[in-house]
Amino acid sequence: MNIINFTPVSALTGGLLIGLSVALFFILNGRMIGVSGIASNFLISKDKKSENLLFLVGLILGPLIYTFILGGEINILISNSLPLLTVGGILVGFGTKLSSGCTSGHGISGISRFSLRSIIATITFMIVGILTVLIKNIL
Repeated sequence: MNIINFTPVSALTGGLLIGLSVALFFILNGRMIGVSGIASNFLISKDKKSENLLFLVGLILGPLIYTFILGGEINILISNSLPLLTVGGILVGFGTKLSSGCTSGHGISGISRFSLRSIIATITFMIVGILTVLIKNIL
């Protein structure tokens, strides 16, 4: 099945909202945004515990509110294989520590600061993601 998903208006709107959110987060909190860093700080650090919790709760509530308001479904297919999810989670955690940040931190916050490390990390994420999709489609 060949699906074309070209939605420039929603993509532009989403990009603008993400950019605004990152700028507001920096202005209001004095720090860059990255989901892995916020999750890690929530679990490990005693500083800004409630602030980090509110951010993580917002990640969960955002799609639920979107679905409730628009009445549509968000079609996401996630494996129900516990071993696959466990290995995937460990690899993502390892990669996040290895690259000193996650895709959101590097791709949104890092690139906006012209960080060479973030640009290289984001290019690497994109290449690996594209190769993964191509290999999956071949097999």
